[in-house]
Amino acid sequence: MEFISKLPLPLGSTDYKEICKSYYYIDKTLLIKELLDERAAISLFTRPRRFGKTLNMNMLKTFFEKSAEDTSVYFKDKKIWQQGEKYTQYQGKYPVIFLSFKDANKYTWAELYPRLIETIRDEYIRHSELKNSNKISDPDFYKKIVSGNADTTDYAMSILRLSQMLREHYGEHVVLIIDEYDTPIQAGYIHGYYKEVIQFARDILSSALKDNYNLAYGILTGILRVAKESIFSGLNNVRVYSVLDRKFSTHFGFTAAEVAEMARYYEDAEKLDEVRDWYDGYKFGPTEIYNPWSVLNYFSNDCQPQPYWLQTSSNSIIYEMLDNIQEDTYESLRQVIDGGKVTSLVYTNVIYPELGDRVENIFSLLLMAGYLKAEKTTLTPFGDTECELCIPNRELKNVYYREIIAHLSQSMSINVAYAITKAMLAKDDKALKAALNKFLREAVSYYDTLNENYYHGLLLGIAVIFAENYFIRSNRESGKGRYDIALEPKKHYLPGIIVEVKAKGDSDEALAKLAQSALQQIEEKQYDAEMKSRGITKIYKYGIAFHKKQAEIVTN
Repeated sequence: MEFISKLPLPLGSTDYKEICKSYYYIDKTLLIKELLDERAAISLFTRPRRFGKTLNMNMLKTFFEKSAEDTSVYFKDKKIWQQGEKYTQYQGKYPVIFLSFKDANKYTWAELYPRLIETIRDEYIRHSELKNSNKISDPDFYKKIVSGNADTTDYAMSILRLSQMLREHYGEHVVLIIDEYDTPIQAGYIHGYYKEVIQFARDILSSALKDNYNLAYGILTGILRVAKESIFSGLNNVRVYSVLDRKFSTHFGFTAAEVAEMARYYEDAEKLDEVRDWYDGYKFGPTEIYNPWSVLNYFSNDCQPQPYWLQTSSNSIIYEMLDNIQEDTYESLRQVIDGGKVTSLVYTNVIYPELGDRVENIFSLLLMAGYLKAEKTTLTPFGDTECELCIPNRELKNVYYREIIAHLSQSMSINVAYAITKAMLAKDDKALKAALNKFLREAVSYYDTLNENYYHGLLLGIAVIFAENYFIRSNRESGKGRYDIALEPKKHYLPGIIVEVKAKGDSDEALAKLAQSALQQIEEKQYDAEMKSRGITKIYKYGIAFHKKQAEIVTN
């Protein structure tokens, strides 16, 4: 639908000045009030990707930074200005160092290191007022960084030295903001240069944050608190605010009230149930939170529900974890995917090399990265945090099926994948049965108590091989019910494919009957109605029944 005289939605932009004046902006400026009330010397906010961290950091930069421009105009109509002079007196008061490492993701250390020092150098250049300042004690250091003639030791001290020069120049302490500080660390872990990037991060951050007299405030964001790495060792002034904390719980992501107001503004209030089903369900502290990226895309895309969050970036860290997953962990994960809950200890200070070592580390990562929510949180007698975990919403169910289950299915050989594709497109149920059973024998080694949802997810993962030529859909309404899996062709000459899954039979005869009942359900429920309405006339229908490593297939 077209929004007449409505503000556009801020998709892809993290520039606070632009968004708050020209786009629909959900006011998060009370983050400033809470930050000032806390008076923490160093604050670290850990939140999932695409939950507003970068925009919030840009907002803080705009609020605190001394500037020739009157930046108060970006806040006078916002909630922070209503709090009075106790807070507005800090507007435009401080020099600000702003570093974002959100794009610092390279395959090798040789590629990443120049990117990191370029980010630092660019921030030096942004503070060109230091170039000819007669107030700073070491102007040669500034020139060395800007000219690119600095060495590794210089860069290790570069943030500390920049804060010192800014304090000397302005006679005021400095606000240091580092956005997505752990992105390069995660890249190093995944791509094999973890040791180098940890050393760099330790040198930069410890010198900039530990006992740095020049700082008024230090503010960092990331997905994980990387502890036990000596990055924050000796920093007794760091406060970490994770998804489990009550403080700052409303400032990242959208609250239910904010989403309801957005729906009213765009005259889509009747869509609230659908938005809630797809994108709600997160809990930050006690606060119900919606995925902001997905909500914005939903309203911008004529209210079409899709797993938008899935498309935003690589899930390599999840894949790395799954490569070494153990049987008990997989069973717990399956329980969650099937709509259940699992209770686990959760640690906010996990270390990347230990992610796959223990089941609680895996669930801690999934929680902090936004793949799970903590429905209930308690403290053990030993002071550890124990959470009841589950999948937040329908979008994340899609993410699990498309990403996690698909990844687990990648043990399928190319020959088996080709055989399954060829048989399904030829409607050759015997060849398809042989190929599918071969895959089950090779890939399913320890799943002894599997249910229908597992096989559904497994087939959905296998369906990824059709993605180039087909739209892959799951659990959508068509005819008189919801089909399990449908492959709608992107090219007119390809057949449509509908799959219904059953998993109960424990003998060849029972499996055959079960597969027949699955096919009969496709016909009786008219699951082909949606495709027929789009002019697709050639539709292959498959009833597939499973028991452990055995499959039976019936076609129309």
